[in-house]
Amino acid sequence: MQIPDIIRQIPLNYYIWFSTALFCIGIIGVLTRRNAIIIFMSVELMLNSVNLLLAAFSSYKSDPSGQIFVFFIMAVAAAEVAVGLAIIVMIYRNIQTIDVGLLNKLKW
Repeated sequence: MQIPDIIRQIPLNYYIWFSTALFCIGIIGVLTRRNAIIIFMSVELMLNSVNLLLAAFSSYKSDPSGQIFVFFIMAVAAAEVAVGLAIIVMIYRNIQTIDVGLLNKLKW
């Protein structure tokens, strides 16, 4: 598959800085938020920033193995979303909130 010229003209440093910014936003979201759904979205943002970087390096080196690796990571992420949202729904049904500070009510 031929890579478009516009993608090749973007320097690799831009991808690195953008991916780093997305990853830092995800870390800040995980560390500062108390809502389980926001934390879950922040983890997914961090995972997608790593996928972006893998795809950028794969394109830069003209090696499709990085893009194949991204495909498998996205498949695992889809399974993670299904399981994670099911857990969040069950927590909401038990304690009527998704605030992670109140999860100590689940203890015996």
